[in-house]
Amino acid sequence: MVIASSKPSYNDLLTIKRSSTRHISSHPNDRIEIENWVGEWKSQARKKNRAAQDGIGKTERKKTLEGSARVVALAITTNLIMFTGKLYGAMSSGSASMYSEALHSLADVLNECILMVGIWRSLRDPDPAHPYGFAMERYAWALVSGMGIFFLGGGVSLYHGVSGLLGSHIIGDPTAAWYALGGSLVFEGATFTYALRHITREAKAAGVSVKEYIQRGADPTSVQVLVEDCTAVTGVALAGICLSLAKYLDLSWIDSAGSIGIGVLLGSAALFLIRRNISALVETSMHPQRQKEIVSILEQDPVVTSVHDVKSTTLGPEWVRFKAEILFNGEEITRRLIQRNPLLTSRELEKLKNIVAMDRKQSDKELDKELEQWMIESGGKVISGLGWEVDRLEKDIKEKVPEAKHVDLEVL
Repeated sequence: MVIASSKPSYNDLLTIKRSSTRHISSHPNDRIEIENWVGEWKSQARKKNRAAQDGIGKTERKKTLEGSARVVALAITTNLIMFTGKLYGAMSSGSASMYSEALHSLADVLNECILMVGIWRSLRDPDPAHPYGFAMERYAWALVSGMGIFFLGGGVSLYHGVSGLLGSHIIGDPTAAWYALGGSLVFEGATFTYALRHITREAKAAGVSVKEYIQRGADPTSVQVLVEDCTAVTGVALAGICLSLAKYLDLSWIDSAGSIGIGVLLGSAALFLIRRNISALVETSMHPQRQKEIVSILEQDPVVTSVHDVKSTTLGPEWVRFKAEILFNGEEITRRLIQRNPLLTSRELEKLKNIVAMDRKQSDKELDKELEQWMIESGGKVISGLGWEVDRLEKDIKEKVPEAKHVDLEVL
């Protein structure tokens, strides 16, 4: 048999394959070439389907990242304004607590710029060297940001406070400092509220509580901004109290103690963020509740008999790989194959009738050969039906659990 040099369509291949079973089987090289073409066609079709689903997922992920980027951009703007006000208040009052707060705002600006870099770098498309994309970079840049808070914010504040304790200083006019602290409280409160609303929406979409999301949620940037703002509000209140007491009691060490308190506060927040991002960088499973949802989807499907060896890995924010071994119900798969292809079913029945009619006309050897060939062809069709069911299950999971970008179902 001669096959054209140009690559045929899938329908052409099916026509060739079904035209004469005996003829094809007598030319094994041609048969192998046809089967390879069929497999390649199916592989390309699956890739196109996955690419379409990944495109939808990328659009949704981009929308989520845009929300995170807005949170970070708002935080950068407000912290720049607050840094200017706090620095002026610190210079006019000579307060160690105000210097610490100014450093706090400066550290927040620098660290939030790092977070923004992480957001945009994570949007890069996967490549051969990074087949699962760059989503994990957000955790890496968030970790760098957390280190910056620890050393630049916490470390310098502690140093400044201890220096103030060792050498007394005079508290000047605190009026500008109070205005700066009042403005900071308003700005930080607004940013905190915006970040909290964003996290509340994300937690609701993920089906977890806000507390759980803060501890191990998918979005490290919004959580980091929320923690920074919470720390900032507390730090502003502490700086205001210590500055007021130091001024009216004429005890400068209280102001220095406030600087140390702010340093401890920043260091504690930084350690929480560092541990959170290190934990995320080490491959962990997806949220147990979401994993149970996927298993439930599989177990409730008629073609699935049982689910085994379930594993999942978080590859980044809103990016999960799920793997499971599936024992399929062969009878149900065959039944669905018959329902989807009534014409094919009638052909197979006709073939079987012809084989039965040949019982009296041919020898047992010839009859066995015909039956064997029919079973081989029928088995191939059932395997194709199994592949179709696997694709359907993967698509169903991705639609119902959007963060499951990679679903691998192995047949038991």
